[in-house]
Amino acid sequence: MNYQEHLNALLLTTAKQNASDLHIGVGRRPMIRIDSILVPLENEPLLTKEDVDGLVFALLTPEQKDRFLKLKQLDFSFNFEDKARFRVNVYFQRGFIAAALRLIPSQIRTLEELSLPPLLHDFAKLTQGFVLMVGPAGHGKSTTLAAILDEINHTRTDHIITVEDPVEYLFSQDRCIISQREVGADATSFHEALRAVLRQDPDVIMIGEMRDPETIATAMTAAETGHVVFSTLHTNSASQTIDRIIDSFPPEQQGQIVSQLASTLVGIVSERLIPKVGGGRVPAIEIMLTNPAIRNLIREKKIYQIDLVIETSLQEGMLSLNRSLVKLIKDKEISLEKAESYSLNPAELRILLERT
Repeated sequence: MNYQEHLNALLLTTAKQNASDLHIGVGRRPMIRIDSILVPLENEPLLTKEDVDGLVFALLTPEQKDRFLKLKQLDFSFNFEDKARFRVNVYFQRGFIAAALRLIPSQIRTLEELSLPPLLHDFAKLTQGFVLMVGPAGHGKSTTLAAILDEINHTRTDHIITVEDPVEYLFSQDRCIISQREVGADATSFHEALRAVLRQDPDVIMIGEMRDPETIATAMTAAETGHVVFSTLHTNSASQTIDRIIDSFPPEQQGQIVSQLASTLVGIVSERLIPKVGGGRVPAIEIMLTNPAIRNLIREKKIYQIDLVIETSLQEGMLSLNRSLVKLIKDKEISLEKAESYSLNPAELRILLERT
C-alpha cells in the first residue's frame, strides 16, 4: 500500500466533508467528526498496526519521527497541498500509535461569518488589557481569536506576535506586521517565548494557551505594561476562569495575582458550538466585561457573585450563556434538548424561556 496516497485521500475526504477532525487508530476504520458526531468512513478498511504506522509516519519528518518515538506524543501542524491545514496530535495508546487531526480552515472568517455578537468587534479596538476566550476543546476559541486578530490586521498598523503550540491559522500580513512563533520550532516553551516577547516591540500578543502559572503571570505583566494580550483557557465560564487563574498560584502569590487580574482583565468570552436543527453548528456565547462591580468582586475574591452581575448587566453588553441559548431556541436554530445539554444551569434556562 502507498501510505502517502492513502493519507492524502483521507485528508481530502476530511476537507470535502467539512469535518472538524480525522481520527486514525488500530483496529477500526478511520473516523471523521461532523457537527460533533464521530462517523466511520465505511468505504475504508479496518486499520492494522502496519497501516497506522505507515499513515502516521507519512505525516512526520525524520526529526519529528525521532521526537515522537522519544516523547511518545507530538503536536504539530502542516499544510496539505495548499488545500487545507491540519493541527495534529500523534500519540501512543495501549502500545499502538494513533493520531487525531483537526482541520483548520485556510480562510480566516469574520465575526459576522461566525455568527458572533457585534460586541466582539470592540476587542479588536483595544490598545491595552487582557482578554480571554474560554470553553471546551473544539468549540471555536482559536477561530474566534483568529477573527479578532485578522480584524486588527486589516484595520490597524501594529505588530502582532502569536505564541502557539502548534501554529494554527496562518495570517496574511495586511496593515500589521505579524510574527507567529511556534513552541518547539521557534521557542523552547510558552514561558520563554513570552519572556522575550516584550523585547520584540509588540502591540498585540496572542498566547495560544495558558498552561502554567509562569505563562499566566507573564501575560498579565504584558497587559499591565501597555499591550493587549489575548489567550485561551479550557474552562466552562467566566467565573470559573477567574477561579482557575487565582487557584493556579500558591496562596502567598494570590494577593498580587488578584490585584493584577482586577486591573488588567478587560473581558472573558465563553463559547460553545451547538448542533443546529438541520445540520451545522452555531455558537452560544457568554460575555463578561470587567466593569467596576466585577473588578471589586475579583479584588474581594467574591467570584461566585460574578454570574449575577453578568445576568443583570445586559445593557452594558454582557450576556449569560443561558440568555444566548434562549435566543437560539427562540430563533429555532437549536432544540431545547440540545440547549439543556450544553447549559450549566438547565433549571434557570427553562425559567428564562418561560419569561421571554
